[in-house]
Amino acid sequence: MNLFRFLGDLSHLLAIILLLLKIWKSRSCAGISGKSQVLFAVVFTARYLDLFTNYISLYNTCMKVVYTACSFTTVWMIYSKFKATYHGNHDTFRVEFLVVPTAILAFLVNHDFTPLDILWTFSIYLESVAILPQLFMSVAILPQLFMVSKTGEAETITSHYLFALGVYRTLYLFNWIWRYHFEGFLDLIAFVAGLVQTVLYCDFFYLCITKVLKGKKLSLPA
Repeated sequence: MNLFRFLGDLSHLLAIILLLLKIWKSRSCAGISGKSQVLFAVVFTARYLDLFTNYISLYNTCMKVVYTACSFTTVWMIYSKFKATYHGNHDTFRVEFLVVPTAILAFLVNHDFTPLDILWTFSIYLESVAILPQLFMSVAILPQLFMVSKTGEAETITSHYLFALGVYRTLYLFNWIWRYHFEGFLDLIAFVAGLVQTVLYCDFFYLCITKVLKGKKLSLPA
């Protein structure tokens, strides 16, 4: 554990909480990709199966349980509780193009050819691209993405969610660099996958920054 990893964990948790609050307070999941959230639920399930076999610390166990529980709660809200508000017609990304290649890659490139390690590696690969359905959905609703509401207030919870996720991945890259420099440890699979995921957020960050510089309020449909 180091400061970068701890802050990364907090950013990740903040992102999840922001998304849940957005859905619950607005009673709507409009603008949110259900497919991305299902992929994240698969990621956490595959990664944290070691909860039953490998105890590390109370902090580690609690974070794993919270991540998984929140992820499945989000999926439930989208596909059940607030299903009527879900923009499924815009959530059209073909997730099999993400799941199948990452599953094959995890089977071929892993640390230890065991079921748990393959599932862990699969979760790492899949997490690096799981946000793509959300980003593609955001492009689909781009005409509404930068509109200021009639009241003049800009709804930014979903954009904050994406930003917090990007910060989480960036901090974890610094975590790997720190560990390599001070501990001589580098998990190449996790580092490369994290780098890929961080790059995917670059366009989003660029879009946000340019809009702010132009003096426009960032807004997502409620």
